[in-house]
Amino acid sequence: MVSFEPKDLSTGKLHGYLLSAVAPRPIAFASTMDTDGNPNLSPFSFFNVFSANPPILVFSPARRVRDNSVKHTLNNVEATKEVVINVVNYDLVHQASLSSTEYDKDVNEFEKAGLTMLKSDLVKPFRVAESPVQIECKVNEIIKLGTEGGAGNLVICEVVKIHITEEVLDDDQIIIQEKLDLVARAGGDYYSRAKNGFFEVPKPLRTRGIGVDAMPDAVKNSMIFTGSDLGMLGNIEALPTTAAIADFAKTIGEHHADITEMSHREKHKMARNYLSYGDIDSAWKLLLS
Repeated sequence: MVSFEPKDLSTGKLHGYLLSAVAPRPIAFASTMDTDGNPNLSPFSFFNVFSANPPILVFSPARRVRDNSVKHTLNNVEATKEVVINVVNYDLVHQASLSSTEYDKDVNEFEKAGLTMLKSDLVKPFRVAESPVQIECKVNEIIKLGTEGGAGNLVICEVVKIHITEEVLDDDQIIIQEKLDLVARAGGDYYSRAKNGFFEVPKPLRTRGIGVDAMPDAVKNSMIFTGSDLGMLGNIEALPTTAAIADFAKTIGEHHADITEMSHREKHKMARNYLSYGDIDSAWKLLLS
């Protein structure tokens, strides 16, 4: 393993490592306005949601590495304390990239990127009409993390109104992730399209799972199971009963060889197949048979 201390790297090199290693990152399409009413639009991947009550989003316009200058977005939120966060989906990714170009202050990035300015309800900055989710915010606080090039500025935004296009909502007004089709930023020129990469992981039990430490040694020390497999197996409230295991062995024995005669390795491989379908209960019954 190659190891570094930040002080031994140039800011640009460290910046590149961080962007490539901490990825993919959601993209905030931040719309602001200066005190003269001029609109500005810029994407930021130093961005996430940090609270639901109060509803808080945070993004960070960093000081430029090359000359230590600051972005128009930062100047605007400092002056007006308002911003609209518009999510970037696959349909907008090239326009978001174009809007990241460092145009002069009097240039309207909405127009440059071919996007439509939509009047907000509670704040002055415009929304991006093409964005499927537009979030009007007031700026509660700006935390400056440094004074040199590359230093971030945490813009803490409180949500005052959310707009969601009906096209990405189901009948219960829940967002359908595949229809939202979000993209995220990685290092270099890389992006990630969430729609192509979604997979589900069941949330931990509201009650306590048995945990890896409570598993039989033959399972815990398996050469077949991955850490992810063990995590799934540990997320069960209680091991199956002897009667349930016996019923399972009898039923499956009608279609397969006698599982009670299988080696640990054979059982573990078969159990992994159950886990691939999320069937933790059957995996445990097999392992304990």
